[in-house]
Amino acid sequence: MAPKTDINLQTQVIYSVYVRAHTEEGSFRAIIPDLDRIKALGTDIIWFMPIHPIGEKGKKGSLGCPYANRDYRTVNPQYGSEADFRLLVDEIHKRGMKCMIDVVYNHTSADSVLLDEHPDFFWRDENGNPGNKIGDWADVIDLDYSNTGLWDYQIESLCGWARVVDGFRCDVASFVPITFWNMARGMVNREHPGHIWLGETVHRSFGNQARREGFYSCRDSEAFEVFDIEYDYDIWEEFERWLEGKIPLSGWLEMMNFQEAMYPVCYNKLRCLENHDQPRIAERVPDERARDNLTAMLFFLKGTTLLYGGQEFSCTHRPSLFEKETFPRSGRDISAYLRKLSDIKHTAMDADDSFFAGADDENDIAVLLRQNETRKKIGVFSLKAKSAAVEVPAPDGEYENLIDGRPVTVKDGKLKCEGKPIIFAFPNPITKKY
Repeated sequence: MAPKTDINLQTQVIYSVYVRAHTEEGSFRAIIPDLDRIKALGTDIIWFMPIHPIGEKGKKGSLGCPYANRDYRTVNPQYGSEADFRLLVDEIHKRGMKCMIDVVYNHTSADSVLLDEHPDFFWRDENGNPGNKIGDWADVIDLDYSNTGLWDYQIESLCGWARVVDGFRCDVASFVPITFWNMARGMVNREHPGHIWLGETVHRSFGNQARREGFYSCRDSEAFEVFDIEYDYDIWEEFERWLEGKIPLSGWLEMMNFQEAMYPVCYNKLRCLENHDQPRIAERVPDERARDNLTAMLFFLKGTTLLYGGQEFSCTHRPSLFEKETFPRSGRDISAYLRKLSDIKHTAMDADDSFFAGADDENDIAVLLRQNETRKKIGVFSLKAKSAAVEVPAPDGEYENLIDGRPVTVKDGKLKCEGKPIIFAFPNPITKKY
């Protein structure tokens, strides 16, 4: 694992804010009145999608994509000034939360300040023109990390922002050399000890495709040498196949067991049901009871939990990255439910837990176990809201469902699942055997 990773990140919640879409004003200052509400969801860290100026050349849509970054060292004037952003960060800190910003270091916009000042910092196609290796990303040009001068510039930029914020979410982190991230982490942590590093490691098939085509893509096991948290895109495709009915539930859950077996003991995967790149879960799973189970399971999983702005209002539409679309707040409000699940994550889950997953494929019920040397936690989640008796790794007896306070009875090694999520905990009688 990365040096000095805070294991307590395992029990924390990140809330993702897209400034343009979060309020009608679409500004830094307009977010401040909403901070108490965000905090009340159980949020520990607010992650801002890119706050920097957006390129004009080749932009997509009328406003362009925030991931087509024009200048790493300033802020998007449409959002406000740097002073406005610093005020927002101060207000976040006053409420006991931390602030993380997006750093997009694989590429820039085609009219970036960096291209004007350092054209030698960019990857070139077979014709010698700045370009990108991924055809769909037509609004950006890739950086070339074989130029060590680029390393100095990028690390200097990171150190500057580390004096303001508490962490970085590193976009397409797999495509930037792990040796660069390693050096950057060391330099940044001198400026801000305990800085948080979240890496957007790519889908397993995407990384394999890049390597087949001769491009660099680090593996998730390598990424853990630098990043405190990394995406769970290594198993996301199994999640999607299960949602689409192409594989049984066990096919997805067995990949979680594989993660537990293969990664370092304190590995931390970012767990989410939706984000700015993925469809809304309320669109994919319209059944509210089934979605309640999935949401409870999200908070039970080992790793940091991610909520995407609007998820608390059961939004079905994902805001465009290229236009102005404010997410509505008129849908089913599950804020109180999320707060309850956050409380459970903060108090009933342990940062040093091991994790094990089992499935009732016939009824799409997940039976999950977390444990450390002190206590065990059982989660039973009926992901299609079906009722069934399921086997659980708990002694016979009566327990309390931490979600709703109702009794849970285990008899002959089974409990009756009524289609609602169940989480309960009890002391772990097993000691380590060597």
